[in-house]
Amino acid sequence: MGLRFDVCPADIDEEGVRQRSPRSLVKTLSRLKAEKAAKDGAAVIAADTVVVFRGRIFGKPHNETNAVRMLSAMSGKWHTVYTGVTVLYDGKRHTFSARSRVKFKALSAEDIASYVDRVKPFDKAGAYGIQDNEVVEKYRGSYNNIVGLPTERLAVVLNRAGALSRSKEC
Repeated sequence: MGLRFDVCPADIDEEGVRQRSPRSLVKTLSRLKAEKAAKDGAAVIAADTVVVFRGRIFGKPHNETNAVRMLSAMSGKWHTVYTGVTVLYDGKRHTFSARSRVKFKALSAEDIASYVDRVKPFDKAGAYGIQDNEVVEKYRGSYNNIVGLPTERLAVVLNRAGALSRSKEC
């Protein structure tokens, strides 16, 4: 989108946030992050992504064992990726979510161990990155949503909010 931006981590206690659905969860988490990172006069974009497999939410794995467990469970199967995004601009808040479906390749235990050792996916929901081009067989929906920021929808929201036509620095 050609935006200039600063990355401002907004550490919040994600473990304490409970919602009825994955969609509500990612929207709430993105809102909390945006509010924590808010600065006067600056547009703030915050996002949070989760992977949902058979009703279980897979966030970021805490260690190698968790990463292997997540990847093994999803091997050869479909799962859903939800990303919530909140934009704060000119005193207004715009929150939305996106949903995509992903099918993993059938992965052997050796494939998974090698992937975790090389990629170290501990900062990725579901313990993988589609951009690695290693574990995903196919997907439906927004590729950018699976990466973690549905830029197609974000551009529309930023444009409607007027944030693309006027620039303000952080």
